[in-house]
Amino acid sequence: MFIGNILGGEVGMAIALILAAIMNFGSYWFSDKIVLSMYRAQEASPNSELYQIVKQQTEKSGLPMPQVYTIPTDMPNAFATGRNPRHAAVAATDGIMRLLSRDELAGVIGHELAHIKYRDILISSIVATIAGAIMMIANMAQWAALFGGFGGDDDEDGGGIIGMLFLIIVAPIAAMIIQFAISRSREYAADRGGAEICGDPIALAKCASPA
Repeated sequence: MFIGNILGGEVGMAIALILAAIMNFGSYWFSDKIVLSMYRAQEASPNSELYQIVKQQTEKSGLPMPQVYTIPTDMPNAFATGRNPRHAAVAATDGIMRLLSRDELAGVIGHELAHIKYRDILISSIVATIAGAIMMIANMAQWAALFGGFGGDDDEDGGGIIGMLFLIIVAPIAAMIIQFAISRSREYAADRGGAEICGDPIALAKCASPA
């Protein structure tokens, strides 16, 4: 009853899910352009060591060749982005290329290519959509509580208050825990996939995964 009174029942939840889906779909579809622009990434030369490593690892993995970018910063980092294997990009900072040996860098690139292979960006977008919808529902419940949106009979108010407190407090925490757990599981899977792609799990284990 309280969900119907507070959020408009199924309609309210559908609106929250649709809004979250629209925002995350935009982020997913344009993720490569957004992220690369934010980091001021530059296309890597086909003759560069990074490009050659990506090309070699891509051939091993059977993936289409992604776009390759360098990022002018000393912070060690590397990541993959793009909406699917045919529209993907791999980027590495100047810092990580100076810090790691060629074998270690190949391990990191293998890890990032595994993210592309397993379509982790799509999975992350779906999880973010669900988590975002839960957060929106919780925010709507919070506003309803502030403006007295319980409704219903007096004998139903007790259950409504408990349900609202659950939405406001427990639901967002649960959403974050689920999102974190799935993110960690995808990282572990990418570590395994990266080790298979680069063929040298020891080199991958030597460096902390930057993604």
